[in-house]
Amino acid sequence: MTERPAAGQAAVDQLLEVLDLDHTGEMTFRGMSPPVGPQRVYGGQVAGQALVAAGRTVDAERFVHSLHGYFVRPGDPVEPIEYQVENIRDGRSFSVRRSVAFQHGKPIFFMSASFQRQEEGLDHQAPTPPDVPGPEDVPTMADRLSRYPERLGIWGQIPRPIDVRYVGEPGWVRPGDRPADPYQRVWMRIDGKLPDDPLLHACALTYASDLTLLDSVLSVHGEVWGPGGVVGASLDHALWFHRSFRADEWFLYDCWSPSASGARGLATGRMFTTDGRHIASAVQEGLLRRVGA
Repeated sequence: MTERPAAGQAAVDQLLEVLDLDHTGEMTFRGMSPPVGPQRVYGGQVAGQALVAAGRTVDAERFVHSLHGYFVRPGDPVEPIEYQVENIRDGRSFSVRRSVAFQHGKPIFFMSASFQRQEEGLDHQAPTPPDVPGPEDVPTMADRLSRYPERLGIWGQIPRPIDVRYVGEPGWVRPGDRPADPYQRVWMRIDGKLPDDPLLHACALTYASDLTLLDSVLSVHGEVWGPGGVVGASLDHALWFHRSFRADEWFLYDCWSPSASGARGLATGRMFTTDGRHIASAVQEGLLRRVGA
């Protein structure tokens, strides 16, 4: 009998282990990938770990407000990832770090991240998307996966630390089963309890932000991932944190794609709490190529 993947708090505890890097030097860290995973390191993992490394070199009273990263090589999930952090600047209000992930002596990802001490100022936000059903009113991942057992693959074996609930059809359904939709909206939360550490919640949100963002490019065309559809890879990723939040509480990831051309697609997304606070924004460009059935 195939063992079920870890879920709930057990999976969250495994995610916390992945994000808990070994401190190997003054500005160097080492991270590992989960024992079971895809053939290359998940982009949200390396971005989250890179932010952990950067954040551990910054005064705890300064909070990350933005990050910008590039995926330059696929990561090997069986090899440790070495992170080297460079202190770009510590000013009176801001700290800037550069965090580079290495495997086999070559960079696979690099990120710039900026941290700010808390300040008061102007405050406004765009309205939340109208008429979006709540997380309890849309199917669970288990409900959706039960309709497509052949699409599971490795995703039926790896831990599931994030409760993901699609408002519309996800990108891993069968070709032809997905109607075109200009929006890709998903409710998410870390499926367990996280410690009360703002940096850890930011790293968990970074981890989650790569899960469904690029799928919004396919949604515009009613396309799907895999055989008979499209294969892709993240090229870069940017994330801005606007307001305080807990990643283990529900947030709506409201994504859409303003452009696709040249085998690349641009996706952007906003994250809202259940009470309508805009907590973060993301932008990503990805490589997208059609594959045969």
